Amino acid sequence: MFIEPGIDQSRLPHAKPIGWIEVVCGSMFSGKTEELIRRLNRALIANQRVEIFKPAIDTRYHVLDVVSHNANSIRSTPVQFASDIMLLAGNSDVVGIDEAQFFDTELIAVSRKLANAGKRVIIAGLDMDFRGEPFGPIPGLMGIAEYVTKVRAICMKCGNLASYSFRLSDAKQKVMLGEQEAYEARCRKCFYEDFDPKRNA
Repeated sequence: MFIEPGIDQSRLPHAKPIGWIEVVCGSMFSGKTEELIRRLNRALIANQRVEIFKPAIDTRYHVLDVVSHNANSIRSTPVQFASDIMLLAGNSDVVGIDEAQFFDTELIAVSRKLANAGKRVIIAGLDMDFRGEPFGPIPGLMGIAEYVTKVRAICMKCGNLASYSFRLSDAKQKVMLGEQEAYEARCRKCFYEDFDPKRNA
């Protein structure tokens, strides 16, 4: 389990707030959002100022809330662009960002600026798309993060640990919102056994 890093600022004379970036990534149904909500709730319990964001296109469960597959939720602010987060983060101590793969690559620079300003930035998102390729800004965020947690699901075909999101339809667009009717978590073996590069080109 991830234990929040911390330092007693009162023991350091003239210390400035220390910011950092945490990335929680993995396939669909792996518990990314669940872990994001857990960390944010702990920050709220600690009386830290928390701001949470998600892409405006993600309305699967709720227009405003970040909601996990287990139906746990936390209030968030939907935004169109990564730059909007910079404008709305305000005086927060902790910034949470869900479904980060749907944001533009500017999210990398925004996250760096927030962390450099002394904020704890917690990001959750898919690390690979339905083709098994790196997804959006997630690889770049993993590269600059102090803490990376890669969570895994259970393969829906064989029961092994799963790191891939297998699309059940022939839809070819990269961004396609969906749940269990549209995707399955798969291990590497089961993913590539059924993956058709021509169908998914």
